[in-house]
Amino acid sequence: MSKAGITLAAAETSAPPVRLPRRRGIELALILLAVLLSVYGYCAVGLARNGSVPPGAAGYGAGLGVLALVAHLAVRFRAPWADPLLLPIAVLLNGLGLVLIYRLDLETPHDRAAPTQLVWSTLGVALFIVVILVLRDHRVLQRCTRLCVAAALILLTVPILFPAVNGARIWIRVAGFSIQPGEFAKVLLAVFFAAYLADNRKALTYSGRRVWRLQLPTGRVLGPILAVWLVSVGVLALERDLGTSLLFFGLFVVLLYVATGKAGWIAVGLLLASLGAVAVGRLEPHVHGRIETWLHPFSSIEAGEGPNQLAQSLFAFAEGGLLGTGLGLGHSVLIGFAVKSDFILATAGEELGLAGLSAIFLLYGLLVDRGYRTGLALRDPFGQLLAVGLSSIVALQVFVIAGGVTGLIPLTGMAMPFLAQGGSSVVTNWAIVALLVRLSHSARRRADGGGRR
Repeated sequence: MSKAGITLAAAETSAPPVRLPRRRGIELALILLAVLLSVYGYCAVGLARNGSVPPGAAGYGAGLGVLALVAHLAVRFRAPWADPLLLPIAVLLNGLGLVLIYRLDLETPHDRAAPTQLVWSTLGVALFIVVILVLRDHRVLQRCTRLCVAAALILLTVPILFPAVNGARIWIRVAGFSIQPGEFAKVLLAVFFAAYLADNRKALTYSGRRVWRLQLPTGRVLGPILAVWLVSVGVLALERDLGTSLLFFGLFVVLLYVATGKAGWIAVGLLLASLGAVAVGRLEPHVHGRIETWLHPFSSIEAGEGPNQLAQSLFAFAEGGLLGTGLGLGHSVLIGFAVKSDFILATAGEELGLAGLSAIFLLYGLLVDRGYRTGLALRDPFGQLLAVGLSSIVALQVFVIAGGVTGLIPLTGMAMPFLAQGGSSVVTNWAIVALLVRLSHSARRRADGGGRR
């Protein structure tokens, strides 16, 4: 070896490892910005409606700031290499959701939802902190596959025993307290799908018969996960919770595609979804009515019955224009009983306009993007699939809800992540962000060469 080669080899051997920045300072700055934007929105609503700053503005800002700061401290000490964008995005979306619900509460003084939503948000942040502190390694979840799937099926089945609400049996109501178990089940099923597909990805890819360009796995390999999916979707169909059924179907197909790398599964999924939609749309009156409303959103006006919810939602988006009417100055409350839940996006579109709505979609897109990037950075198959699955849950929910309220697809009845009224939804979404934070910490810490604990 030449003298220059020896010198180069010695330099490479003695070179210190590249240290990745932890970026916790950036995270803290973004969290403060998210809190300030939320407080600004709260004050803007009060100024628009009453000409003065709401008396609870300071308390709202302090409460949201303390919750965000405690969550940041948990990440700083237990997941210091985590992605610095995940937590600030969740804080901003949750804060904006509280502002929109508070704004709608002013139109419905007999039905105030913002205080309850703040309590649920607090519980969600508490769960976020618990997950960050307790779950030191995401691979522990891979050993809880059977427990996760059993708990998910139980959570999906229990609401059948309770009365239907607005045509769907998805709630458990006891003594004025209500939860939606399907929200928690989606995270458990994501863990199950990720664990099972990670353990059997080779058998799913290289075994079984070949039909056209798709390599079909054997029934012994695909059977268990297909059975669990069919049971979960069947139960949800009985409960008429078609939005969550579509979410589970999309999650199953996406993870199957990611695990096998076979694009044919996407085509099969779209075909099965189309056949199922046609069958359910013709046989189920509740779903058939929603499809008719989607196809003819203004038929109720032509019949002299006044605009339905979808028509009012479309009017709200049209009224918003490019820059919106301003927080507190819209009329989306005319949508009716679901304005704070299923149609919360219509309020955002009317009062923030296309510009504000685009910013909200960009936040969701950035959240999903960071989740996918985390999956690409991880080396273990379970972590990869879990990161992709959790991110896909958010992406599918946003698509289904936004598509429904804008008339792109029929309404399905789901809660917009973090924005909409719904305690079970906001708690579950905080759990999803916590798992993504833990996964991103593992990915960046290993890229750093192990780092210091």
